Amino acid sequence: MKKNIVLWDLICYAVFPLVIWHASREYIGDYYAMLVSTIPGLVYSVIRFMVLKKVNFLGIYMIVTLAIGTLIDVLAGSAIQMLWNSVIYSFTLSLLLIFSIIINKPLYLLFATDVMELQGRDRNILKQEFYQKKILFIFKLITLGFAFQGILPASIKVWLILNYGVEAFDKGIVLRQVISWTISAVLIYGFVHIAKLLNYKSDAELERESQQAKGGSI
Repeated sequence: MKKNIVLWDLICYAVFPLVIWHASREYIGDYYAMLVSTIPGLVYSVIRFMVLKKVNFLGIYMIVTLAIGTLIDVLAGSAIQMLWNSVIYSFTLSLLLIFSIIINKPLYLLFATDVMELQGRDRNILKQEFYQKKILFIFKLITLGFAFQGILPASIKVWLILNYGVEAFDKGIVLRQVISWTISAVLIYGFVHIAKLLNYKSDAELERESQQAKGGSI
């Protein structure tokens, strides 16, 4: 597993869930298919930790939030309750992000570590780089931004539900989406800024430098 960790991550966190979801939903329904599709990732997370003593926070977060989101929708019982559940869920996830900042382990730092590790970087070195005071502060701001990205649209939805009831489902969709896109654009810049501070280079830059080096050696 250690030699093929990237491949196993992709298979258990992406391929297996998608295959199970599409293969089983017609027979057992969307809800149970969604829940069953999370099993490979959860089992793999346990095995991964036992073998490597490392946790893939991004994979676990995606699987658990997907399963919980599906569960609260199915158990809602009514359209209006489903809307309220989505609001409560958004606030809960945002509070989780804020809590991760308070305990000095911003979730998006952990997610970035997972993603960079999949690209072949050493996890221990990444932690040393990311927990530098300035870099850590930027990751906290990014995580806070994602929390705000959940809180603001959810707050708008609360106002819409109180004023329009079930009709709030399709009201304010454009506004909420624009807010989400705007905040996402700002947060992406945060990741780019971190890469510049740490002097990370893109694949294209590395390829260009490699070609220049080959050209100079001729």
